[in-house]
Parts: sequence; C-alpha cells; structure tokens
Amino acid sequence: MQKEYLMESEDVLGKLETSHQGLSDAQVAERQSKYGMNKLTEGKKESLIHKFLKELTNFMTIILIAAAFISGATSLYVGESMIDTIIILLVVVINAVLGVYQESKAESAIESLQEMAASTSKVIRHDRLLVVKSEELVPGDIILLEAGDSVPADARILESASLKVEEAALTGESLSVSKIESVVGDGSGEVALGDRKNMVYTGSTVVYGRGKAVVCHTGMETEIGHIAHALNSAKDEETPLQIKLNQLSKILSILVLVICGLMFAVNLTRIGLSGRGIHLRELIDTFMIAVSLAVAAIPEGLAAVVTILLSIGVTKMSRKRAIIRRLTAVETLGCTQIICSDKTGTLTQNKMTVVQHAADDENMLMTAMALCSDAELDPESKDAVGEPTECALVNDGYKHGLDKSELKNTFVRIGEAPFDSMRKMMSTIHKKEDNTIIQFTKGAPDEVLKRCTKAFIGGVEVDMTDEIRNSILKENKAMADKALRVLCGAMRSWESQPASTEPEILERNLVYLGLSGMIDPVRPEVKDAIKECQAAGIRPIMITGDHRDTAVAIAKELGILDHERMAITGAELSKISDEELEKTIQNYSVYARVQPEHKVRIVKTWKKLSKVTAMTGDGVNDAPSIKEADIGVGMGITGTDVTKDVADMVLADDNFATIVSAVAEGRRIYDNIRKAIQFLLSSNLAEVISVFIASLLGFTILKPVHLLWINLITDCFPAIGLGMEAEESDIMKREPRNPKDGIFSDGVGSETLFQGVVIALLTLLAYFVGHYMESGVWEVAESKDGMTMAFLALSLLEMFHSFNMRSRTESVFKLKTRNVFLTGSLCVSFVLTTAVIYVPFLREAFHFEFISLKEYIAAVIIAVSIIPIMEILKIVKRR
Repeated sequence: MQKEYLMESEDVLGKLETSHQGLSDAQVAERQSKYGMNKLTEGKKESLIHKFLKELTNFMTIILIAAAFISGATSLYVGESMIDTIIILLVVVINAVLGVYQESKAESAIESLQEMAASTSKVIRHDRLLVVKSEELVPGDIILLEAGDSVPADARILESASLKVEEAALTGESLSVSKIESVVGDGSGEVALGDRKNMVYTGSTVVYGRGKAVVCHTGMETEIGHIAHALNSAKDEETPLQIKLNQLSKILSILVLVICGLMFAVNLTRIGLSGRGIHLRELIDTFMIAVSLAVAAIPEGLAAVVTILLSIGVTKMSRKRAIIRRLTAVETLGCTQIICSDKTGTLTQNKMTVVQHAADDENMLMTAMALCSDAELDPESKDAVGEPTECALVNDGYKHGLDKSELKNTFVRIGEAPFDSMRKMMSTIHKKEDNTIIQFTKGAPDEVLKRCTKAFIGGVEVDMTDEIRNSILKENKAMADKALRVLCGAMRSWESQPASTEPEILERNLVYLGLSGMIDPVRPEVKDAIKECQAAGIRPIMITGDHRDTAVAIAKELGILDHERMAITGAELSKISDEELEKTIQNYSVYARVQPEHKVRIVKTWKKLSKVTAMTGDGVNDAPSIKEADIGVGMGITGTDVTKDVADMVLADDNFATIVSAVAEGRRIYDNIRKAIQFLLSSNLAEVISVFIASLLGFTILKPVHLLWINLITDCFPAIGLGMEAEESDIMKREPRNPKDGIFSDGVGSETLFQGVVIALLTLLAYFVGHYMESGVWEVAESKDGMTMAFLALSLLEMFHSFNMRSRTESVFKLKTRNVFLTGSLCVSFVLTTAVIYVPFLREAFHFEFISLKEYIAAVIIAVSIIPIMEILKIVKRR
C-alpha cells in the first residue's frame, strides 16, 4: 500500500474516507472500535502476587520469618504449642497484604492524576472545531496544530502556515523541520523519516507556525509505537523525604542488629556466669528477646505510611484543581518563597471583552482584527472559539455586523506570519474579490508602531509623523491606565502575493489603523490569595507581556505593588547586569513587556539568592523558565503541551488562587507526614527502651508477637489517621520552611526522644504495677500480669499519644477541627487490643493473663497521663 507521504493530500483523504469537514460521530465510534485508543501499550504491570512476594523479601521481614521458624522448631522439639510461630507468620502476612494494598492505592492515585493531566487536541469533526482527549483520536480525524502543541498522532499535512516541528525524539536532529503540503520524493520508493516534510509524528513538538493535518496512524501503529518498548523503562521517582526515610530505615536496621547481637551476647554471658549452664530453651528465649528488640526498633510501616499519605495528599490537591505531576513538588510547595505569575488568565479571568476603539475607521480596524486571528465563530452558537484575546476581537466584529465566516470569503487568507512572543505580533495575507492583495497585522502597540511608516487618517493614508506617533502613544497610555489590554492594528497593500512570508519581509512599511482596548477583569478570589501569600512570607511577582501601565494598574488593584518604581520593563531589565540584578531584584514586583529569556533570568537570580521559586507559564517559550524554577506551574486551559510536560504542577483552572491553595495543602501534607513520622519513631523508641531495660534487669516485658501486634494495630492506622489531619490555623501565617531542614529539625528530634523515654517509663511502671497488684510485692521478676498490663498500657499510650500529635504546639483541647479517621482507627484499635486480653483463645495465644477491671482501669490511668505530660511540654514550647 502506498505511503501517505508519497500521495497528494486529497488522495490521502480519499484513502482514509474522510474530508476537510472531518468525521461524523458515528464514524469516530466505528473507528475507535476498530483501531482502539490512541495510546501506547503500557509496560507490564507488577502482579499482586509479585508485589506480595516483594513485601516478604524486606530485610526485617526475613528476620521475622527466620525467628518464626526457629521458634516453631524449638516448640516441636520441646513439645510446646506452635501458636507463637503461627501468630508471627500471620502478622507478617497481614503486614505484607497491607503493604500491597497501600502500594496499589498509591499507584491508582497516580494513575487518576495522569488521567486528569491527559493531553488534548483540537480536531474538526462534522465541520465543527472541538477539543478532545488526544487518546480519542482516530485515523481520518482532521487536527489543527500550533506552536507549543505536542503532535498527538502520525498525520499527513493538509495546510502549513510556516509550520516548524522539532523531531529530535525520532530523528535525533536538533534543528526544527519546516513542513510542507506537497508530495515528497519522486514517487519511486521509500523516503527517510527525517525527509518526510509533509508528515508529522507522535512525540514531536510544534515550535512555530500553524497547520492542519489528517491523522493516518494512531497508538502502536505510529512510528514511535514501533519502538514503544523503549518507553517502558521509566523508574518510579522518590521524593527527598522518602529517600531520607529509606536511608534512616537502613541505618536503624544496622544499628538494631548490632544492639541485638550485643544483647544476645550479654544475656548468654550472664547465664553462663550464673553457673547453670546454657540450655536450648534459654538459648531460644535469649534469641527471641533479641528479635523482640529488633521488632520494636524498626518502624516497619514507616515508608509505606509516607507513600500512602503522599498519594492521598496529591489526590486531595487534584480535587482543588492543582494536578501534581511529580511527587517531589509536594515537599517543595511547602518551602515556596517566590511565586512568579503570568497576569492574563492567572491573575485575571481571561474573559476578554473589547470595550474601546481609537481609530479613524473603526470598521476597517475591526475587520483587520477579526481576520488577523485564528479564532473562529461557532456556526451554531455564533460565539468565537479559540484563544481568548482573539475570541474577543472576533466577537467584537460580529457584534458590529462583521461576521468572520463571511469576511473570510471576501478576504481569502493566502499566507501568514504566525504570532511570536519575541515579535509580539502576527500578520495574515488575504486576496480580495478583485484579486488585490492586502495584509493585516495586529500586536503590541509599541512594537507595531515601530514598523508603521503611514497612518490611516481622514479616509486616506498619510505619512507617520512624530506628532501622530506621540498622539497614538498617549491614547495607548490612557487605555492602559484603565487596566485595558491594548492591541494595535495595521495593514499593508501588495501588488502581488509576497514571495516570502518571513516576518522581516512582511512587517515593515505598515499603515497604522488604530487601537482596540479590551478589559480582562481581575479574578475576585485573587486579592485574598495575594494577602494570604504575603501573610505566609511568600512574595507574589507579576510577569506579563502587556504594557507597563496596564500591568501597574492591575498590580495596584491586587496589592502586588505600592508604587510604580516597583515595576520594570523587559527592555530596562536587559540593560542591567546579572550582578546588579542580584542586588536590586528585591525592588521589583512587576515585570512588563518581558521576553521568554527574561523569565529564565528572573528565576535564576531568585535561586541565586537561595529563594525557592515557583514560575507559571503557558506558551512554548515559557518551557525553559518553568523547567528552571523549583516549582514549574503549567496552565491546564491555555497552556501548551510543551509547558505541561515540563511542569511539576498543572493548574486545571489557570487560577493564581489555586497555586496558593496548593502551597497551603503542601504545607499541610508535609506537616502531617512529620507528625506521623514523629509518632511512629517515638512509639518504636519507647518499645526499644522498654525491652532493653527489661532484658538488662532480667525479665521479659513484651514478646515479639506483642510488639508486632502493637506496630500493626496501634501504630500504622493512627499514623495514617494523622495524615488526614486538617491544616492548623496558623499554617499560612508561618514563614516558608527551609528546604535544607531535615526530618528532625525544629526540635522534632529532641521531642521524639523525650516522648519515647516518657512512654517507655510509663510502660515499665505499668509492668511493675501489674506485678504488684498480682503479688502484693514491688520487685523485679517475671510476671504474666505485669506483661499483660505493660502490653495494654503501651497500646493505649500510643493511641492517646496519637491524639497529642494532632498538633505539635497547640493544645489538643483547643483544636477546632475533628479527625474522624483518627478517631475511628483508635476505636478499632481499642476494641481489638481489649479483645486480645479478654477473648480466651486470643489471650492464650498471646500468653496473657486475665486482668481485673481494677487492673484495666489502672492501665488506662497510666496511659491517659501521657496527654497532660505532653500538654505541659507544649506550654513550655509555646513560651
């Protein structure tokens, strides 16, 4: 079958049974059923069995399994019950199942976020311009491409307006390729991929111009689909916090093994010195004490808890319209000190409406503005579809009787120089009914005026004088002072069609037509968001391509600046050296008329000053600055595929207030993860100290199965519950967190140590109280009552302590929010812990003694005491 690049475009349309008006809904449904979705086959997912087995290969789990089998072998040898072995293995299995569940839940959360961040394409179907998910494209679809778009499928070019595509991912060629509509090759055979200038391919990026193409191949049938196996080798990323925790777990594991070995040796030495001789039972008991210490020391669920809290957090963020593309962004958000934001659509509503004209012939100006745009009138709603600014111009023309769909027939577009953020203008060339050629140009007034040599005044073209130019600039400033976005319209007549559509050829010797001023209202919620930013120690910066006066007027309204001297233009910025900018950048809150390279320079300078910087962007030229920033923020509505791909976070609503909300959520997530870490480590530290002191004194306070139960039931679920805690009232009144701060900074390390010691001492107290209530004697001795009381007290201590950890500084009695998940998990833990002691077969399995109501109440009183102790610590800390 003949290749599409060797065929005329009309023949390709015939082959694919489609037309310039696109496919019908019925054809799309039929082809989706036939060809499937337009996406690459995903790499083989890890099975549940494989995940489960991976959980069992954890270092500490292997030690537990070994301990279980040694215990079982011993029990068989001496004819005792195998219940200890069964319980240890059961807990290991439950822990592994929970690990698989948590991993699967985290994966599903990330998958749902990827679904939300899915790319979209502009497609013509049944003669209407639609925006659909790229994965829904089928062969025969007519797609529109413009600068910044990722090419969604392999397609044959139908129209090219200076279209240039970067194909390095496929060809390795770094230079962009100019695309054409005509057939390539001599028709005799194959043409190399890099020479197929009438084709565009999945994975490439439009860097300039505009085009129309018909989809030929989708999914695995695309060129990149043939090499898709190379795309399935990406590794899951870990956040800095997760990396630190994995390192901490390894250090703890090594430390504990050393301590366990020493403890084992000390106990054997003590038994040997007693003169009794070392018997197998004593050897096994000594080994099990060492295992108990190991079990107590390692917070098995720590990494899993952090992962699940991160995944829950990013899911919650997505509901607030902030789609996190990289988990590392969650941590960095809490450190953000500078937010550099675009004006249009982020600080403003991007609902443009033309409200003022300054022109000698307004009809001619409105005609020029409507035709020199890529927005189109919807044939049914008669409302423009496209980029908001251009929609405003087309809608303005329609309101004044200038229907673009009719104008296009009178002024047929035959060429163009697409908009470029460097030039800040675009031009289109049209053939009129009398075959004369006219060019329309629109763009930033100061840039367009530089290229005007004449002005249309009094129905005739007159030479552009300084007086006329100054009058135009004065009018422009008057509009800008009203916070209007101002565009300038111009024209140029040609005797014949220009030989070149290069901007430097077209955009000179222009005739000035007039100015159009449009209002873009400020988002009402942004003013409060700006205040919240400033209260949180975060500085908002406005960056815009608009006129300085427009930017200053809006910045003043929002409270971003107080005086005009805090604003600077791109031209002024270019004159400042890097060294001088480092010294003076603190003085500027508004950047107007900037070029893309200025944004990169601004980000780099703030980063040199050790400021954590967020940068928003939507255009293809914004990608470098977004990539350079600590937090790159892409726009979900107006953003190009290129900027979304490099962004750490995408705003589904393009709203500045959403960034601030995401910062608050990032702070909440990090706060809660640290609370969960502190809770888990202090609990495990308490277990270590208790077991260590008890073994030194010669009695068993808790067995491995007891510690495993506590770690599983009274540690993991409350830790996840702490991750659900609402943000504290002062979360956006604090200075941003220093990104260099470690897990144990700000007193967390000393607090964890203090809490662990207190809980350990209270657990030991419960043991001795239990033994006293059983025997009436205060002594150091083995006691099943004491062990039962210690287990109950430690379990309850950790439960009550999780309530303490809802806030590290505020009294738990003054918190205005409720944590239903934490309360629920504690109720379940409380019931299960009580059941272990009072249900006969469970009590026997865990080697516990039945304790009286009096002993139970004593354990509860000891456990409750952790709350007033921690409340006193909080009072001291607040002072």
